[in-house]
Amino acid sequence: MKSLSRRGVRILAAAGLAVPATLAFAGPAHAETNPRCAGSVQIGATAYVTVGGQTAASVKQYKGCGKNYAYTYVWQQYRASHGAYQVCTSIVTGSTLRDLQCSSGPEVWSLGANTLSVCTRALGGISDVAQKETEVRC
Repeated sequence: MKSLSRRGVRILAAAGLAVPATLAFAGPAHAETNPRCAGSVQIGATAYVTVGGQTAASVKQYKGCGKNYAYTYVWQQYRASHGAYQVCTSIVTGSTLRDLQCSSGPEVWSLGANTLSVCTRALGGISDVAQKETEVRC
């Protein structure tokens, strides 16, 4: 678990760089199909990461199989106009990142956090450029 600073998560992706590569989901893109829990369902509204006024990514929170999952998808228009980037996602409880995962692909799913009994939100970010959180779900 990692704690968030008072400034929020401006360096979410930079923190994610410390996550071993074996933890990052780097498989083929399966937009919105949870590879760890096919029966998971989205909870709450989608949040949107913007960079320079352009929508760059979608951030969603899911529940299923007894866990909460965070999902971040980098939009094609951002990928087409930017070089290498790191996309990270995490479930957040209070000021703690749980289940932080990062990838250099177009999307990343968290592995699943045992947090159904507490209030959570999903967090997604692109490199150290921008991030966004979904609404809190209890």
